[in-house]
Amino acid sequence: MTVSRNVFHVGQHDPLAGPLLAELAIEYSTRYGGTPGEVHAELTEYPVSHFAPPHGDLLVVVEDGEPVAGGAFQRFDAETAELKRIWTAQGQRRRGLGRFVLEQLEAEIARRGYRRIYLTTGPRQPEAVALYTAAGYTALPLDVREEVGYVHPFEKFVPAQAVSV
Repeated sequence: MTVSRNVFHVGQHDPLAGPLLAELAIEYSTRYGGTPGEVHAELTEYPVSHFAPPHGDLLVVVEDGEPVAGGAFQRFDAETAELKRIWTAQGQRRRGLGRFVLEQLEAEIARRGYRRIYLTTGPRQPEAVALYTAAGYTALPLDVREEVGYVHPFEKFVPAQAVSV
């Protein structure tokens, strides 16, 4: 069976991003507390421009017409993009979609001329830590945050030949 896979670059309020944000809200509220509605409000309070060109992007992977994975990045500083909202649908995990999303985001980050990628993930997301470690990200010292205790920050440098100028 052949799966039709497409990658769409969308805005935060695009209907294709809806399942990503809704499922992330449930996932984060289950792991860290708060209601899915409260977490969803936090996810959508970012200005739309954070995840839009020229400094950011939000992509959704669609297979056979259904959103199955996605992720975003925003400008952290002039040289650094910050990954956010990496997501794979609950029923689609363990198929390499998280790694695929990461590769797509990294390629777009390089096209935008960033030289470094930064991200944080929470203490209750060991599968995210494993993904980033396997993808060549370097763990930075833990960052203590009152709301979750600590977060795992990571970085990865974009290879010089990959950066567009």
